[in-house]
Amino acid sequence: MTAKHLVWDWNGTLLDDLHLVVSSTNAAFATVGGRSVAADEHRRAFRRPVAEFYAEMLGRAVDAEEFGRLDVIFHDAYRLGLTDTSLAADAMAAIKTWPGSQSLLSMWFHDELVPAVETFGLAGLFARIDGLRTEVGGDLKAGHLARHLAGLGIDGGDVVMIGDSLDDAHAAESVGGAAVLYTGGFTDPDRLRTSGYPVADTLVGAVKMAMSL
Repeated sequence: MTAKHLVWDWNGTLLDDLHLVVSSTNAAFATVGGRSVAADEHRRAFRRPVAEFYAEMLGRAVDAEEFGRLDVIFHDAYRLGLTDTSLAADAMAAIKTWPGSQSLLSMWFHDELVPAVETFGLAGLFARIDGLRTEVGGDLKAGHLARHLAGLGIDGGDVVMIGDSLDDAHAAESVGGAAVLYTGGFTDPDRLRTSGYPVADTLVGAVKMAMSL
């Protein structure tokens, strides 16, 4: 049976912000003497929890206190660059392609996500928008997705999530849903293609795949 509801990831999927994320990550690393990470390396290594990714890139353990400081620096840099960031080229076309209900789930802070969605011309297109309501991000998405669907009153089995990371797929699986992964985001395309999940190179293509699941 075709899924009834589509959940969109925001960062790295609808929003074309890979290079902003990489530059913001490097801004955080610079404050602790870390080396700069190139976009390709970032895509090959990125994962959640983000603290584990940071530890690999810095070559040492990163405890919760230090991660909290790095997360603040990351988000300060990201916030400054967001005004120069755009939607993915086919984001609007992809949203309009889906025939059912849609919602947006992001690991960006909720009180900044909602006005950003309006700024990017997407107001009124989603049944629900949820961002983080905590002061520190970087955790797994599974619990966040479960709360999002509970707020919608939608069963996970009726859901397909379109995201750009393996964590997005794992989150969808955790609620009994499906996922389609997009190669234009934060994860190396080869990692996605060898994962066993459906993979698309465009957002419109991802929606068409989601319609067939």
